[in-house]
Amino acid sequence: MAALDTEIKLLNDDILELMYLVKTQLEKGRKAFMTFDEELALEITANEKRVDALELKIDRDCENILALYNPVAVDLRFVMATFKINSDLERLGDHAASIARYIMEFGEPIEEDAIKRMRIDEMFDVAIQMLSDVFSSFIAEDTNRIRKIFPKDQLLNTINRNVSKVTTELIEENAKEIRQYLYLFSIVRKLERVGDLAKNTAEEIIFYIEAKVLKHQKEGKGKKTS
Repeated sequence: MAALDTEIKLLNDDILELMYLVKTQLEKGRKAFMTFDEELALEITANEKRVDALELKIDRDCENILALYNPVAVDLRFVMATFKINSDLERLGDHAASIARYIMEFGEPIEEDAIKRMRIDEMFDVAIQMLSDVFSSFIAEDTNRIRKIFPKDQLLNTINRNVSKVTTELIEENAKEIRQYLYLFSIVRKLERVGDLAKNTAEEIIFYIEAKVLKHQKEGKGKKTS
């Protein structure tokens, strides 16, 4: 089973790398958006190829482990969870790159008052914190911490639900900037989806970790009674 252990370790390293890369992409996206840094936006879109390449590698590795090693129990749960997490992380990367492309295409800075009223800066902060919690919780195998992201996802959903009203108000106040407000509306939608995908990832991590903990508890009880 040593070969399987090695493959699981390599897969774990790759999914951690993808988590970090996607989190960095979103952090750069926030900075590029708030400062209207088109060069940083271009860097984000260029790095999208790295995200896609790593996602494909992880997919292949998951399939190879299932086909060649027939994992069971905790190893099987880890591979299954990684396969799903991998897909969600790639879509997260897509949203970060889409935000960057908006910056490159829009061509001019966004008015700060509109950003604050639509709470986009707050959404960025919450989404990035969710990804940080996912990353650190996966490393520490800490499901208590990872559960803290669920209220954060609810906050993003609340902001998203209110954004239509705010957008309408802004357009009524200044119809000349309708293109800008619709652009911001799209950013809000993408950040809400980032929250959903981070929540999905958290749920898969909980599935993997808590089943693993339960398995260890059962084994421990068996040893005490033998």
